[in-house]
Amino acid sequence: MINKENYNDLYAFLMVAREGSFTKAAGKMGISQSALSHTIRGLEERLGMLLLTRTTRSVSPTAAGERLKQTISASFDQIDNELSLLTSFRDQPAGTVRINASSHAIREVLIPKLEKIAGDYPDVQVELAANSGMVDIVAERFDAGVRFGSRVADGMIAVRISADVKMAVIATPQYFEKYGIPTTPKDLISHQCIGFRLTTQGSVYAWEFLKDGQETKIKIQGQWIFNESYDIVEAVRAGFGLAYIPQELIQQDLDQGKLVQVLDEYSIQFPGYHLYYPHRRQLSPALRLVIDVLRE
Repeated sequence: MINKENYNDLYAFLMVAREGSFTKAAGKMGISQSALSHTIRGLEERLGMLLLTRTTRSVSPTAAGERLKQTISASFDQIDNELSLLTSFRDQPAGTVRINASSHAIREVLIPKLEKIAGDYPDVQVELAANSGMVDIVAERFDAGVRFGSRVADGMIAVRISADVKMAVIATPQYFEKYGIPTTPKDLISHQCIGFRLTTQGSVYAWEFLKDGQETKIKIQGQWIFNESYDIVEAVRAGFGLAYIPQELIQQDLDQGKLVQVLDEYSIQFPGYHLYYPHRRQLSPALRLVIDVLRE
């Protein structure tokens, strides 16, 4: 039987099992890797079994370790959540809010709107993690995620935090002079299209179009693939090819004639960015503050 004083060791094991790395877990816990390794070895010796399989490249739970991980995960998560809820007894909200979002959402929506928290609520820490694909925010221990309304997973509460986002197919005037102007989405098959890789799915985004209720998806081909919208913008400006990105990112280039938009009548409009979080989770005062600020 494990004594109460060993709960710290259980938490250390949980961190290593979740991170799949002693180095990453030690960094998050603020201790040395050697101290963490010593803690895990002591836990395994007391239990009389191996909890983690160690290789030169990774760390993964054994069958016994996986069962222990599943057993204690919910308990520690509940403790963390209850501790964050205790901040409601303070005069001002406090605590950490972890949000997963795309770089575009972070730069264009979250940072501008959350700027006021920096001065008015110094005890609220906001961690913004950029990711271009869909992430399981519960498994990855995020408090919330931000995606287009049509991309929010089932079972989540979603709060709109931005206007709709119009997509645009664009390239330089020189590109169109050399390769011609596509008049329908199917014409893109013969063009040099810059790809956008969704990091979690691993696939390249298939360009989506809509006209007169008819949806079309084009699996584009091209020499260049990126996983950040802002890198794609720079590639388009450099003349690498066509891109399909939020129009607001390149509106100034369009107004100045540096870039040209085509297929506007086919380009889709996403239903705005939404902040979403699990339906059953009780909101901490810090997360409630972030939601209230973002929905203004």
